[in-house]
Amino acid sequence: MAKTKTVFYCTNCGNETPKWMGRCPSCGAYNTMEEHVEKPVAAGKAKSAPVGMSRKPQRIREITSDGEIRFSTGMGELDRVLGGGAVAGSLVLVGGAPGIGKSTLLLQICSSLCVGRRVLYVSGEESERQLKLRARRLGVEPEGLYILSETQMTDILEAVNELQPDVLIADSIQTLYTDTNDSLPGSISQVKECTMILMNLAKAQGITVFVVGHINKDGNIAGPKVLEHMVDCVLYFEGDPNSSYRLLRAAKNRFGSTNEIGVFEMDEEGLREVPNPSEMLLSGRPLNAPGTCVACAMEGTRPVLAEVQVLVSRTSFNVPRRTSNGFDFNRANLLLAVTEKRGGQNISMCDAYVNVIGGLYLDEPAADLALVLAVASSYRDTPIDAKTLAIGEVGLTGEVRSVTAMQQRLTEAARLGFTRCIVPRHSTKQLLVPEGMELIRVRNIREAIEMAL
Repeated sequence: MAKTKTVFYCTNCGNETPKWMGRCPSCGAYNTMEEHVEKPVAAGKAKSAPVGMSRKPQRIREITSDGEIRFSTGMGELDRVLGGGAVAGSLVLVGGAPGIGKSTLLLQICSSLCVGRRVLYVSGEESERQLKLRARRLGVEPEGLYILSETQMTDILEAVNELQPDVLIADSIQTLYTDTNDSLPGSISQVKECTMILMNLAKAQGITVFVVGHINKDGNIAGPKVLEHMVDCVLYFEGDPNSSYRLLRAAKNRFGSTNEIGVFEMDEEGLREVPNPSEMLLSGRPLNAPGTCVACAMEGTRPVLAEVQVLVSRTSFNVPRRTSNGFDFNRANLLLAVTEKRGGQNISMCDAYVNVIGGLYLDEPAADLALVLAVASSYRDTPIDAKTLAIGEVGLTGEVRSVTAMQQRLTEAARLGFTRCIVPRHSTKQLLVPEGMELIRVRNIREAIEMAL
């Protein structure tokens, strides 16, 4: 008789070891090893139910790609993040905190998905009646939408084979389980095996599969890290619990860019698209207030204007405090040092607090100049004109360098009513200046500070 096997999985990366370790040898994380007992599979039994038929190698020139490969979900913001729409036969993982709107988003798109298609919504967290009530509240009752409350993978596969849907939505992956695995639902081995079954289903039958995944306290999708490597797309739903706005961001996308973001607003009727996020991010901006400057960042192909706020105050401690929200902490410290050394601002004994309004994370160099000007504005207690924005990368010598997509950034700024833009001097030769906008050309941050203040 075969013996059971005890292994330990790392919840961070999915690495498997025969014994417990305080630190994962693969990713280096501490206290992430969990015990799992694997029972031997009986002879003649498959590890998991086969999905689809066996395949043979084909010449790439003989493979046809006729028909609709990519289709719209009915939400422009979601299509943007997916790279232009959902891809037939793809596996998309949608992660986010509880109550952020994952299930609401997937249920809302069913109205558009059901136009000429069959959609099967499988819920392991709600009953059919509960889903019906939520769908009625959202106004989602299309003819081609089928509801199934089930957690057992064998029953789900039987429903798929009987219905033959074009789109399958599984909510959530942590509730599904298979009989071939004795672990509890939500365990590492169950999540891996159920995801593998869904992936095989998507690839073999061409079904587009959306899977909901909950996140842990660290902000990562609960389960093994290898889960994100198995799927085609990983989307994260982000948002402040105290705000109605939600950001949808792609952490992985095999069929499009990972830099695109989608903006939504949650209200009583569900999620509403925000086609112009710049206006949302700049709404409520204080006028004639020191320590604030507008930057223009590129989120994929979309220029987004965001407000950078900085508070500089004399420290009460021996070592000044530095905090950053929405801006890389190390990058912020670097720019603070450059501002003091090259910009002539004596902030070495001052606390500095950096904040980007709206929950946006500025990770591109184009926002450097806006941060420097906000620091100088707060230190001098002198406001920057509300119709002025700054675009440019700042080097260690204080020089202001050019960035990409400058024309798109200027066009978006002019559309929102900005009349002055501080830009690098050598980037303005081939630019078409929008009507009503003045370009202020600077070589370094000292010139930029004097022109802005």
